[in-house]
Amino acid sequence: MSALPLSGIKILDLTRVLAGPLSAQMLADLGAEVIKIERPGGGDDARAFGPPYLKDPEGKANNNNSFYLCANRNKKSVTVNIATAEGQDIVRELAKNCDVMMENYKVGDLKRYRLDYESIKAINPGIIYCSVTGFGQTGPYAPRAGYDAILQAMGGLMSVTGHIDGEPGAGPMKVGPSIVDYMTGMNSSIGILAALYHRKANGGEGQHVDVCLMDTVIASLSHWLQIYLVNGQTPPRRGTWGNGGMPAGVFRCTDGELMLVVGNDGQFQRTCAVLGAPELATDPRFLKNNDRVVHGKEIMAIFAGLFLKKPVAYWLEELEKAGVPSGPINNFEQVFNDPHVQARGMRVKANHPFEPDLSLIRNAITFSGTPVKEYRAPPLLGADTKDVLATIGYDAAKVEALKEKKIV
Repeated sequence: MSALPLSGIKILDLTRVLAGPLSAQMLADLGAEVIKIERPGGGDDARAFGPPYLKDPEGKANNNNSFYLCANRNKKSVTVNIATAEGQDIVRELAKNCDVMMENYKVGDLKRYRLDYESIKAINPGIIYCSVTGFGQTGPYAPRAGYDAILQAMGGLMSVTGHIDGEPGAGPMKVGPSIVDYMTGMNSSIGILAALYHRKANGGEGQHVDVCLMDTVIASLSHWLQIYLVNGQTPPRRGTWGNGGMPAGVFRCTDGELMLVVGNDGQFQRTCAVLGAPELATDPRFLKNNDRVVHGKEIMAIFAGLFLKKPVAYWLEELEKAGVPSGPINNFEQVFNDPHVQARGMRVKANHPFEPDLSLIRNAITFSGTPVKEYRAPPLLGADTKDVLATIGYDAAKVEALKEKKIV
């Protein structure tokens, strides 16, 4: 099997919680050696964001929870107290031989430890130094801490998410998972990969990559935000309605709900036939997609009444035959029981000290020549400290001495 795409790349990861760790995990999946620096004793803040936690074989409380497990596979965990001079020396020594350093501390925090970009660049001019923050390295909000939900609110995502005005429960709503963190992690990975390519292709120059949640959530609003930039109007919340083709949304059937997206006029005609109302396709109000957008509430109400006549499975089968995009609204159990999801291998297994067959979510990228086939479980806190420090000249006795002083 060919080497993984990032084999030979070494990353020093000082990120915590979610956005930064997710980015480092993506790069680790692709073959980079990722050395995760954690606080002695407590570790990554995410280790406290439980439950649920894995069950320790001895029944002891531990810090291996789902929040940490989702973002830290394929890494090495090294405990270092960077608030101490000796700890800072260790990080700088490791950084000398790394291609990438990642951090998500508040702007300016690492400068007092001489672990900021300029300090690391002085000892490793080719370093790609990626800072992941809530609001970026510049601007009036730069000093603020930022969490996903705050940025969903401030970046405009919540303003266009939620039930349609006038419906019960209407008002701004947060997206369920930490989607801004995930997207920021993706942007961080893209920035790092682009900087690595630039360094290789253009003479070995490193640089500082500045990625933040605020920029990410604004950019992610894409065509929604472009509507505002074109006509000055914020699109209304649409609930489960789609973002283009019409009609599109959740429809209740006799035994549950389904999601339908009618993407063009041909699909509309076929959907009307499936629903037993072909005459709707020639109704002047609904002839073209733009007409159906203008008369959206009317066509959605008509479709709602028609879908109520039969069960979900019947409609999904008939719509698939007609080539109309539709799908069930699955819970997580149904997602992993779906034969397509199983065929794509989205649940992968890793050997964890507490659970030999630990289930994880696979990397979403599939390569023909360099596939990601093996996953190492997220490490126990400090599991690799001795081995990694040995690579920079710290023998067992020296590591023990540092451990007694709570530096590692």
